[in-house]
Amino acid sequence: MLEGILPLWKEKGMTSHDCVFRLRKILGMKRIGHTGTLDPDVEGVLPICLGRATKAAEYVTDMGKTYEAVVSIGRATETEDSSGATVEENLEPKCFTVSEIQAVLQSLTGEITQIPPMYSAVKVNGKRLYEYARLGQSVERPSRTVRIREIELLSGGQMFEGTEVEFRIRVVCGKGTYIRTLAVQIGEKLGYPAHMSSLVRTASGPFKAEDCLTLSDVEQERDRGTLEAALLPVEQALSEFPQVLADDLHLPKILNGQVLPAHPLLSEHPRIVYCNGGRAVAVYRRHPEKNGLMKPEKMFGMAEDKR
Repeated sequence: MLEGILPLWKEKGMTSHDCVFRLRKILGMKRIGHTGTLDPDVEGVLPICLGRATKAAEYVTDMGKTYEAVVSIGRATETEDSSGATVEENLEPKCFTVSEIQAVLQSLTGEITQIPPMYSAVKVNGKRLYEYARLGQSVERPSRTVRIREIELLSGGQMFEGTEVEFRIRVVCGKGTYIRTLAVQIGEKLGYPAHMSSLVRTASGPFKAEDCLTLSDVEQERDRGTLEAALLPVEQALSEFPQVLADDLHLPKILNGQVLPAHPLLSEHPRIVYCNGGRAVAVYRRHPEKNGLMKPEKMFGMAEDKR
């Protein structure tokens, strides 16, 4: 059975679930999971976990992401992107200097507060926000703090002019960031309604665009018998955590999932990865109830899991 991380390039018009459904048919296996949804209108990097790598999917989901987006100033939509109906418009002539835009981008770098858009999968009272939106209902949405590590203006020139001004940005951000909401926030700081007119995810954690295969590529690699060589090891999904060698003394205890004295590294890191022969065996974290101890969070075992 195939095992590892498949760096997939999700094409426009498909949901993340559509990709998993197609891959199950292409690969003839059920144990496949994606690492965070991408809207149908968005294309880009979508790491897919195969086999025992599905146990590490949540860690990839939690990793930082990099996006390239086009911000359009002058019109707001109900979905905050180009797919939604216009809800506010200001088509008076506009003129922004590169310095003005860069100052706004800088002001939105770091920890910022966002309110999830109504057309999103966030749950309120057990129901997804887009379900309320489709019924024409508006509900109070909880704000969230997200981390924007970097925003870079990619469009050249010194002046941005027009009735609807567009410019391209590159965003490096943490989990839970809505880039379309960020576009709206940029517009608010410039004094106009705005929306995100396009979005591409260029990286998800250590997985980059240049690593990716399309669904068509996956079929071709399968037919050639070379797909396994294109997969990346599950250890890449755990690369943000320190790796510790599971020696002969501790390995049997770790494989049995025993609670152990806390490793010193857990005083500085939320998790550690025990490895043997370069292969991840288990992820351990501090015990939530027993001070000075640690417990396994994920078990990968020594042999390929055939289940």
